[in-house]
Amino acid sequence: MIVAVSYRIHVLIPHVLQLFAFDTVNKQLSPKPGEEPKIPIPSSLVAGACAGVSSTLVTYPLELVKTRLTIEKNMYDGVVDAFVKILQKEGPAELYRGLAPSLIGVIPYAATNYFAYDTLRKVYRKVFKEEKIGNIETLMIGSLAGAISSSATFPLEVARKQMQVGALNGRQVYKNVLHALASILEQEGIQGLYKGLGPSCLKLVPAAGISFMCYEACKRILVEKDEDA
Repeated sequence: MIVAVSYRIHVLIPHVLQLFAFDTVNKQLSPKPGEEPKIPIPSSLVAGACAGVSSTLVTYPLELVKTRLTIEKNMYDGVVDAFVKILQKEGPAELYRGLAPSLIGVIPYAATNYFAYDTLRKVYRKVFKEEKIGNIETLMIGSLAGAISSSATFPLEVARKQMQVGALNGRQVYKNVLHALASILEQEGIQGLYKGLGPSCLKLVPAAGISFMCYEACKRILVEKDEDA
């Protein structure tokens, strides 16, 4: 129950922060009709990376605690107890163990996710010659974008999880993300870098589609209210 609540919070907050950051940065970087591009690369690519970094910095301690609660169920009495014990026994820096690979992983993941979503929407409009995209179509486009980004960056997610666990239960401690990737590749082969990809996609792909669908639906409602006012 505790892990489930922690997981729901962990999933909800990053999505909200990411969508807010993406929309804000993308609007600032996107050129208006007739203007020259402000940057030499797609604005959605940069906005997606910024969205991922901002949400990771804010929510990373909760992610680490969630991982600890999942692996060491009997060690902590809850989220607050886990935070307190980690701070007392291991220090504040422990809450950000594995942050580097997370940041390295989230930049390509978020950038790919939002860039794929933005590109797929443009392709859909061009192919079907429709400006408005329905909820079901948005769900499918968002899910496909999630599948692309999840598959492309999953090895970094594996390395991040391994680094977060640290020396618990006699596990190997990795020096950095490259050491983690090389060690996993040496010990388990290429399949070790993609272990758990299927279940991860089953969780992330529909979540990405639903998030984008709700995001677009809320935007339409808010824009219509602004226009009516």
